[in-house]
Amino acid sequence: MKVILISGTVHKGSTYSIGRMTAEKLTTAENISEVFLPRDFGEFCCGCTSCFTKGETTCPHYEKLHRITEMIDASDVIILTSPVYVYHCTGQMKAFLDHYGWRWMAHRPEEKMFRKQAVVVATAAGAGVKSTLKDMADSCFFWGIPQTYKLGKAVAATDWDGVKPEKKEKIKSKAEAIAKKILKRQGKVSVPLKTKFFFKIMSMVQRSGWNKTDADYWKEKGWLGKKRPWK
Repeated sequence: MKVILISGTVHKGSTYSIGRMTAEKLTTAENISEVFLPRDFGEFCCGCTSCFTKGETTCPHYEKLHRITEMIDASDVIILTSPVYVYHCTGQMKAFLDHYGWRWMAHRPEEKMFRKQAVVVATAAGAGVKSTLKDMADSCFFWGIPQTYKLGKAVAATDWDGVKPEKKEKIKSKAEAIAKKILKRQGKVSVPLKTKFFFKIMSMVQRSGWNKTDADYWKEKGWLGKKRPWK
């Protein structure tokens, strides 16, 4: 199993530690790829809409992003991590996810995504974990990932060493439980009705051809009919 761990900060604190712990419960170290933001990608979306109307290769940051995209596509499990910054994910994580708007089901989803699983991880000294997890989980859903697990904790500390042992044990137990579910579903993860319904609506929208680049993609994939990426 291949896992990619995308960290919303270069700081290896509580959030990273939990993400790495989860990854190591799924596979061996040589099968874990790591991306640190903004070190490995720190560009902001220009809002040019070129990725939507002309294709993702026309994005001004395509060359920098493409290497990470290939790593994502090659992975079985995607782990997104972010500490809470003012009740939400870090700016660099948001900027990263912004660059994949073209991959949402409303545009040109990648069929490999419908067979993957994801974990979103967030920690805070206090509040904001729930909204931060949602920031990342939203993209996972709209990419088409059928199963996303949430692992968040108010750790009451500013670094991993400061987290109380009993809290670490609870986090470890939850990470183990998530890992067991992922391993059990690997290769046979089922697509939920919510995803199927949303995909069907998008298929109907694409028939109108409101954006030629998207419509041509859906037609080429055969998704305007009964064919689906998870079959």
